[in-house]
Amino acid sequence: MADQTNEEGWRALAEWGTEQRMNDLEALMWRGERHPEFSSAGVVLELMASVPDWDRFRSAHVWGTSMVRRLRQRVVEPALPLGPPAWADDPEFDLDYHLRRVRLPEPAGMRELLHLAEVIAETPLDRTRPLWTGTLVENLEGGRSAYLLQAHHCLMDGAAAIQLFAGMHSSRAEPSPDKPTVEPAEPEHVTPLGLTTADLAAEVRGVPAGAQRILGVVGGALSHPRRSVRYIDSVRRVLSPPAGAAPSPLQRRQTGRTWRFGILDCGLDELKAAGRAVDGTVNDAYLAALLGGIRRYHEAVGIELGDIPTAMPVSIRKPDDPLGGNRFAGAMFAGPAGIRDPAERIAVVRDRVRRVREEPALDVLGALSPVLSRIPSRLLGQISGSAMPHPFLSGSNFPGLTSTVYAAGARVDGMYVLAPLPAVAMMAAMCSYAGSCCIGIDCDGAVFENTDLLWKCMADGLDEVLELGRAHAGARGRPRKRSRPSVAPRGEHADT
Repeated sequence: MADQTNEEGWRALAEWGTEQRMNDLEALMWRGERHPEFSSAGVVLELMASVPDWDRFRSAHVWGTSMVRRLRQRVVEPALPLGPPAWADDPEFDLDYHLRRVRLPEPAGMRELLHLAEVIAETPLDRTRPLWTGTLVENLEGGRSAYLLQAHHCLMDGAAAIQLFAGMHSSRAEPSPDKPTVEPAEPEHVTPLGLTTADLAAEVRGVPAGAQRILGVVGGALSHPRRSVRYIDSVRRVLSPPAGAAPSPLQRRQTGRTWRFGILDCGLDELKAAGRAVDGTVNDAYLAALLGGIRRYHEAVGIELGDIPTAMPVSIRKPDDPLGGNRFAGAMFAGPAGIRDPAERIAVVRDRVRRVREEPALDVLGALSPVLSRIPSRLLGQISGSAMPHPFLSGSNFPGLTSTVYAAGARVDGMYVLAPLPAVAMMAAMCSYAGSCCIGIDCDGAVFENTDLLWKCMADGLDEVLELGRAHAGARGRPRKRSRPSVAPRGEHADT
């Protein structure tokens, strides 16, 4: 008998990614992509305690791609960009193209695994096929293995990825013979001309949905002049570099063409305690740790930092939104990298993040995406490269799976998101997993030339924040426990 957790996840899979057309934000990412400096594809790294049985692992992918139709679909563009691209069944879907199996040469540690992940991430996805690849990596130290899932951002944001993983994984090592199956759906005949015809018909029938969003904003501004002035001021703040923040001198070397990966780990309760020490959240403590690590690196190379432009995705997903896809807005604030005291740094992050979350125009890019996504791709890429703000750091954070899961019998010990570098020097993503915080970091190798030094600085930045939480717990009579975060530098092995 399957447990309730598995049953809930299985039922959700059949509803994941069922919308035929991309939303406007996804269309914007798809059409504005320029690889690799404006890539929208990242890698999810799963560390496993053992090597799963290959036949069972492959069968799980056969089942998963039959449950989630989106994983067998490719993108079809309209003949004219009057509407967003559509998803259509790939008549030549070949699982053996998307699912790969490699053995690393001995001895294979975290350095070799992350280097392979970098190579995969820097390799463009075939835009004529379903937008993912999965690679099982064997021969890791200690009999372990890893799974590297490369996926385009158009498929899912962080929250949607967790929805998918919750259904794809099992809560037990033993096989689940009672997993549901679905009957293969009839392939839909989707053509570029057919999409354009449908878009033209929608234009004739009435105002397109995207235009309605823009007209709603304009209409609201005209009917409430004072509110419109506040909204326009908010738009200016949202689309401009944060006041008082200056880019790092190292950012002049930024190219976005050389990705370097590292990971950090800590306990979720530890990071929560650090935030609570100054009435902040786990996100405040996490961002403060990243900023502290960046400050340490700059000091080590002789540069003094103040506030730096910092980005943070904010989920706007509602409980009744369809499963899968993307539902987020981008927030920008002045990250207090120059503040040495971790408690003060967390408190400043807390106050600034609260203010930016309350901006009326926080989702202005979403409001403009119906127009922006219809700009020709070549011009859109140029606009993205020159007109959009370029933060130094982007840090995302989303809740992951709350309990240990298994993949074809192998226990998953960690789940890290290694996101792309869209015009930022460092992209960090924190995903909680079974009581741990799994932090994946992607940085521009042209900006951070000494990545061994960088990973040490990032570990020190996290540890000083965690120590704040331990001290706070100790002051309340709780035992203090020092737990050094693990990090994976390029120049040496590191265990997680």
